[in-house]
Amino acid sequence: MDTEMHDFKPVNVSLGMTSLNNEIVTRVVKSTNIHEFDENTYAKKMNLTFHNGIIEVKMLSRLLPDAPSFARGFIGIAFRINEDDSEFESFYVRPTNGRVTENVRKNRAIQYFSYPKYKFDYFRKNGISDYEGTADIGLDEWITLKAVINCSNGTFYLNDNETPALVVKNMKHGDSKGSLGLFVDIGTEGFFKELKTTLFD
Repeated sequence: MDTEMHDFKPVNVSLGMTSLNNEIVTRVVKSTNIHEFDENTYAKKMNLTFHNGIIEVKMLSRLLPDAPSFARGFIGIAFRINEDDSEFESFYVRPTNGRVTENVRKNRAIQYFSYPKYKFDYFRKNGISDYEGTADIGLDEWITLKAVINCSNGTFYLNDNETPALVVKNMKHGDSKGSLGLFVDIGTEGFFKELKTTLFD
């Protein structure tokens, strides 16, 4: 199913259409009222129930002028979002970490998390590194994301690479279903285009 960037509901974000490099794209910015990380901050696709399938989108992030020093250009997707936005799975990227020489940051260029319990800080506090990884990405460039979701497993590809950037087995909410969202976090001016979903069931 192909879809244009409309019929979205802002959830703790500002949402609108804008011109970027002479094309109309969707712009998403996190609400300044939400100070925690890995929260329900996304533009939510209405009238869609996603279970198993493929999610594809192109995304570009910039740092806002008032972005804090720890901002990383956080941008990605939320999926299987439940009706009241209290549970979902997510995959996002940190473009400022993509090409640094510092190994710790470089190994944190991409992230899976599961809301509300299993955020990035939960994994780090418990020494769990399976849900982060490296990626050759940067700010102010289009990043192609392809997510293949099957039952409780998620496989995530970046920039048309045949090798997955991250494979997540046994996602925390298991074999659930729900809507999709265009996710951003603190300090990010996020742009999205060419969203496509292919439903397996």
